[in-house]
Amino acid sequence: MVFQRPNPFPTMSVFDNVAAGLRLNGVRDHKIVAAKVEENLKKAFLLEEIGDRLNESGASLSGGQQQRLCIARALAVEPEVILMDEPCSALDPVATAKIEQLIMALKQEYTLIVVTHNMQQAARISDLTGFLYLGKLIEFGATDRIFSNPKNELTERYISGKFG
Repeated sequence: MVFQRPNPFPTMSVFDNVAAGLRLNGVRDHKIVAAKVEENLKKAFLLEEIGDRLNESGASLSGGQQQRLCIARALAVEPEVILMDEPCSALDPVATAKIEQLIMALKQEYTLIVVTHNMQQAARISDLTGFLYLGKLIEFGATDRIFSNPKNELTERYISGKFG
């Protein structure tokens, strides 16, 4: 899971943040851990930016870099599904664009569930959309159809800005 606000382990280095899940799952071989850390920092579009800072605290990175570090940490344990809860809500537009680019790349390899209140973001990054209201699933389907021709009046009212 990737949370709304970046949550790197503050007392751990960048390297150790990504390695944490591997180590908790019993991976002890340093070569394997190092290879997985590098692989997942690359997948998170982070290695080129901070490759010379792997021994620094994860908390020393910018907010967008911290969020991508948390994504790399999630990827390292080879999940089947990644849940992202408002992964860009605490980020500026530049960092948001990087996270969205990352999501577009990751969805080719992983099942991603992204919770967002940003309808424009949902339209940009998702293949399928579910509209939930007061804890109930109101409508689910292809993103293009949901945004262009919703079947439910409540969905249409939300998308058109009549409430929410």
